[in-house]
Amino acid sequence: MFYIYIIYSEQLNKYYVGYSSDIRQRLNQHNCHHKGFTGSASDWRLMYSESYEMELDARKREKQIKSWKSRRKIEELIKL
Repeated sequence: MFYIYIIYSEQLNKYYVGYSSDIRQRLNQHNCHHKGFTGSASDWRLMYSESYEMELDARKREKQIKSWKSRRKIEELIKL
């Protein structure tokens, strides 16, 4: 199974969209200080996820959500 996920950092007041086969492990990685966008905060929490059998489908959905470039659209999706 593959998942797209949306996480949120209150510290940065930002959302991040990604995909993974293991959301818990990936969330732990995001919360460890590292180089990259999510590395500057350690309070990321899972806000939303969708599951897919095929990795390609998860990657396509991730790309679609990232293409929105709209915080409002992401927040509307989370509220569904």
